[in-house]
Amino acid sequence: MSAVMEDPGARVAEPSAHRASFASLLRSEAHRFRSRRFIQLLMLLAVVGWVVATVIGLLNYGTPDDGDLADAQARLDQIVAEQQIYHEQCLEDSNIPEGTSPEEWCGPAPTADNFGGPEQFLDKAPFDFGEAGPDGALGVAALAAALAIAMGATWIGAEWSSRTIVALLFWVPRRLQVMAAKLTVLIGAAALFGVLTQAAWLATAGIWEATVGSPDPLPEEFWSTLLQTQARAVLLVVLAAVLAFGLTNVVRNTGAALGIAFVYTAIVENILRALRPHWEPWLLTRNALALVQDGGYTIVYWNDGPIGPDGQPPEYYLGPLQAGVYLGAVALVLAAVGALLFAKRDLH
Repeated sequence: MSAVMEDPGARVAEPSAHRASFASLLRSEAHRFRSRRFIQLLMLLAVVGWVVATVIGLLNYGTPDDGDLADAQARLDQIVAEQQIYHEQCLEDSNIPEGTSPEEWCGPAPTADNFGGPEQFLDKAPFDFGEAGPDGALGVAALAAALAIAMGATWIGAEWSSRTIVALLFWVPRRLQVMAAKLTVLIGAAALFGVLTQAAWLATAGIWEATVGSPDPLPEEFWSTLLQTQARAVLLVVLAAVLAFGLTNVVRNTGAALGIAFVYTAIVENILRALRPHWEPWLLTRNALALVQDGGYTIVYWNDGPIGPDGQPPEYYLGPLQAGVYLGAVALVLAAVGALLFAKRDLH
């Protein structure tokens, strides 16, 4: 037997621990996101809602023929004749205040233009893409943002309820990297969802325009206005998902986070509007509307503040840029607080 002499100063090489890269973590989180049954159910409900809305539009819009236009004109003429009788009775009223002429008291005589034309009296009016395009994008943005809130809340909330996020740390112990991967996947998914919902609106509008659409040409700069509105709508969907994600990560419960969001939007904001009108530019729902709506949103303080020299109440203009920056800052703060608490707090 022979003895093998070992150098006591030599270090024995230890097997290096496998450390998952951020790219592999993203792929894993993306797969987990696609596999969540609740998120799959949300996507299914969105598709079903799109089909139902398209069918309802086809049933409620229509292309009027000459007979329909004649009936609408007859209804308009009847209403105008009735209003003219009331106007003549007003002119002959003996109770008109002194110093006021009958024309000033009763106003101008009603005409067909006061009622929007015969198109307003059709049983099934044609779909006017030029008028309904931006409004439809706003409506789709609101619905998509609501679904994005549920998506962002359940994405992290389910991890806390099932404690799988704790088990994930045995594979990837770097907590901030785990949270960054989850947030990155959510932002990408929310952006894709926002784009798809706006594309679905264009598809629906295209179907309605081709089958029951109005022959009127589109207004000038229609597409630039519509596409800018849709781009801001996608941003709103992303911010809504991040806000829900950050809030849920703080409270660690999906139901509690959604309950807080509901109480805030349905109760707290209405109380603040009544008691503190000048706080309205800081309310999330007002900023969400100002972000998506073309031209922003103007807040009018009807019951708060002195009347100006022109006789109008004070106003505050909330532009899309200001609203987007504010919502982004709130979302960033919530996400950062949730991530820091996740990195510092005991998870066991």
